[in-house]
Amino acid sequence: MIDYSHSLISIIPPLVALGLAILTRRVLLSLGTGVVLGALFLNDFSFINTGSYLVTSIKGLFIADGGINSWNMSIVLFLLLLGMTTALLTLSGGTRAFAEWAQTKIKTKRGAKLLAAFLGVFIFVDDYFNSLAVGSIARPVTDRFQVSRSKLAYILDSTAAPMCVLMPASSWGAYIITLIGGILVTHGVTDYTPLSAFMTLAPMNFYAIFALAMVFVVSWFQWDIGPMRKHEIAASHGRGTDIGGDVDDQAKDLTEELDIKESLQGRVGDLVWPIIILIVATFFFMVFTGYQVLITEGKPFSLLGAFENTNVGHALCLGGSFGLIAAIIPVIRQRIPYKELGSTLWIGAKSMFGAILILLFAWSIGSVIGDMKTGQYLSTLVQGNINPALLPMILFLLSGIMAFSTGTSWGTFGIMLPIAGDLAGATEISLMLPMLASVLAGSVFGDHCSPISDTTILSSTGARCHHIDHVATQLPYALSVAIISALGFLTLGITDSLALAFLVATVAFILMCFFLSWLSSRPIKGVALR
Repeated sequence: MIDYSHSLISIIPPLVALGLAILTRRVLLSLGTGVVLGALFLNDFSFINTGSYLVTSIKGLFIADGGINSWNMSIVLFLLLLGMTTALLTLSGGTRAFAEWAQTKIKTKRGAKLLAAFLGVFIFVDDYFNSLAVGSIARPVTDRFQVSRSKLAYILDSTAAPMCVLMPASSWGAYIITLIGGILVTHGVTDYTPLSAFMTLAPMNFYAIFALAMVFVVSWFQWDIGPMRKHEIAASHGRGTDIGGDVDDQAKDLTEELDIKESLQGRVGDLVWPIIILIVATFFFMVFTGYQVLITEGKPFSLLGAFENTNVGHALCLGGSFGLIAAIIPVIRQRIPYKELGSTLWIGAKSMFGAILILLFAWSIGSVIGDMKTGQYLSTLVQGNINPALLPMILFLLSGIMAFSTGTSWGTFGIMLPIAGDLAGATEISLMLPMLASVLAGSVFGDHCSPISDTTILSSTGARCHHIDHVATQLPYALSVAIISALGFLTLGITDSLALAFLVATVAFILMCFFLSWLSSRPIKGVALR
């Protein structure tokens, strides 16, 4: 294959895929075009070699190292399990009972949004799990109060990754701490342990912090800007995400309700207990699979050590299995016919087929982008004579572009964190942690905005809204927080003062809130305000 690690051509396939997705709103067509175009570039437009490459790439989605691709298939299985669990919660009447109960406790649309936001903050063990589990719990309530599915998807996406990247006891935290540990050893930094370094740079992750703050402010004041306002107005008129017919058939397929007859005998516990068991079991198996590795290697047990060695895919599947079993119990208790149980399980699994297909295409283009070495090319852009004080902001922006183009924050971490460490070692070692923090923040920002990111896909899946609607409605909020973060990193690089940088970012956040308030109050052409 041709090496494009130093060529501008490496960014063409992701740009084409992103552009087509935005222009046509056809996610599969856009991702497929990007995959084929990248394969042609890699194989010098040889159709025979391109066909062989595509077959190998598709096979790699399911088979790796002579066996099943355990990571990919674990995520697919978890999606199927969660789809079936969600369907059973509807069949048992638990969803109906919970929504009716919540309506007695939550009286307003604001309360429904805040419920989703608080759940997103507290369920932080893994971003995939967060988006899907919180979506299942919050969706009946937000639907009842006519909150658009796009707004719910924004809340899910803006609490999942930002919380995971700040918490050491999460799948993200464990991965990042492992990377940081290697960087500190490489550059002889002994002032911090990997964990203490992670905790020290967490307050410097301006994007994650202010993205979370923005969710609560937007939910409280109900600021709807850009495309989001149309979706909220449509939802308030009982039209879901269908705004004047500009949502295509794919959107309707994703947002249609499950055709399941709800039991009238359902209880609140029929929804709550399966979800609690799902969460507790997933957390337990994340710790347990990590514990098994520690024991095998003869290392003492610690919670952080367990998370560093956990098998997230297996934990999600095992936790999802326990959640499914817990959801079946109320169905059996109510003596619902087994034929109805079986058809409901099929409906639940089928409801996830669209999301799984998009996810497979996203993984495919991720593989092509990796072979094109798009990340390596983008990383070369920071090399040269650059003022060290500007590096935190530059690394934030570059990491954002890289994560947006490649659709992966973890891949961006793996490429950009070592580069940030090397730049700090070669220029100003005192800026080591600010530079690492800027990479983490930029990676989350780019991943947050990218239509080809699996986290973005699963957030729209959890909310059951059209994927491109979610991307378009979320973008203004994400860009607003990115501007705030860039100012914070610029100040941090120039002054080397976290307190001053945080103050500047906070002031910028307040000013941005006033601006968003003004935008949300402006009349929108062709649509009456509520």
